[in-house]
Amino acid sequence: MKKSSFKTLRRLAWVAGLGAALTTALPAAAQNLVFWYHFDNPEQTKIMDGLVSDFQAKNPGITVDAQNIPWNSYYDKLFTAVVGGKAPDVAMVKLAQQPQLIEMDAIEPIDSQVAAWAGRNDLGNNLLAINKAANGKQYYLPLQYVVIYLYYRADLFAKANLKPPATCEAFLDAAKKLTVPASANGGVPQYGFGMRGGKGGQDNWGPFVLSQVSLNPAELTQPKAVAANAWYVDLMRTHKVVPPSAPNDGFNEIISAFKAGQTAMIFHHLGSSKTITDALGDKVSAVPVPACGGKRWTYFGDESTAMFKSSRNKAAAWKWMSFLSEAQNNIKFVGATGQMTVNRSAAGKVNFPERFAKATADSLPFAQPLPAVPQTADFVNTVWPTSMQRALIGEITPAQMMDAISKHYATK
Repeated sequence: MKKSSFKTLRRLAWVAGLGAALTTALPAAAQNLVFWYHFDNPEQTKIMDGLVSDFQAKNPGITVDAQNIPWNSYYDKLFTAVVGGKAPDVAMVKLAQQPQLIEMDAIEPIDSQVAAWAGRNDLGNNLLAINKAANGKQYYLPLQYVVIYLYYRADLFAKANLKPPATCEAFLDAAKKLTVPASANGGVPQYGFGMRGGKGGQDNWGPFVLSQVSLNPAELTQPKAVAANAWYVDLMRTHKVVPPSAPNDGFNEIISAFKAGQTAMIFHHLGSSKTITDALGDKVSAVPVPACGGKRWTYFGDESTAMFKSSRNKAAAWKWMSFLSEAQNNIKFVGATGQMTVNRSAAGKVNFPERFAKATADSLPFAQPLPAVPQTADFVNTVWPTSMQRALIGEITPAQMMDAISKHYATK
């Protein structure tokens, strides 16, 4: 080989080595993440700001632009952003929106990331299974949750020498014994159960009916389904263990009556624990919903994070998602929202009275969301409350109510 050729090779080698050295010396390109969430007030936002600061300190080179989007317009803006090609990298999401986001090819499966994540072993029982999509893939990483459980007036139960009910039969027995006429109760009637017949009441109806059947149209008109619904309607029509205002009662009405001692039992979740204990202290406690026919069902209210396919920084997006779902960070997050941590190791460390946190954790194995199909939105907003109210006042029978729900879910 000629001498000039050696010089050329040496020069090329030197240039290559210099390039490698420069590449090693240069910092990695900054990764910017946009994160959408919804908090109600500035104090909550301060907690999110703190989480962002903690994350960025542990992950130099990654910045998180956390944007608080008003709840009333949250999903309108999210879907508009997806269609317009301007989706965030990561966003808080609910199961009801998962089918539509998948249909839009908007979100990224995270099965491989979850499988390799040490934190998965600390997630609450059943959370990943509940969040799994119909196609068997994992798109959502659990962030927080609530489940419906039974609040009961411990003082009224003690006075009547009753234990909190573990079965539907015991529930009805307690409701009857805790229903006291005004003449025997200082001029104010007391009712065993604060029934929510208005909007949102499907979560109270579910433990008694959806423990027996699903919202599959073919099942809803079967004798077992009709009997379960009739049992619930009869709490008002036959047994009269609920206030006469029940057909129109919503959240505010059942909470107010419960705090005032006008009802002895209601169904709700952890989000009400503070206002109830502020009013009642140790006079109130909680247990999971009763079992009907040996089976339990309760409503699972969810919030997760999802990674969007349009993200250019998917590895960084996963780091942020998993950071929020790790115990020490998740405790801070749910401290802002008033919901339940997704981590077993953190369950006793959240700022809620132990009895309510325990009722939530004990309910998780049989908690389920409503079907993630398009018909569910109208079921919740119009079909269930309208049909329930008509059944409670006797305009339609329990069988006709179930027929209306069946026809609704059978529509395409």
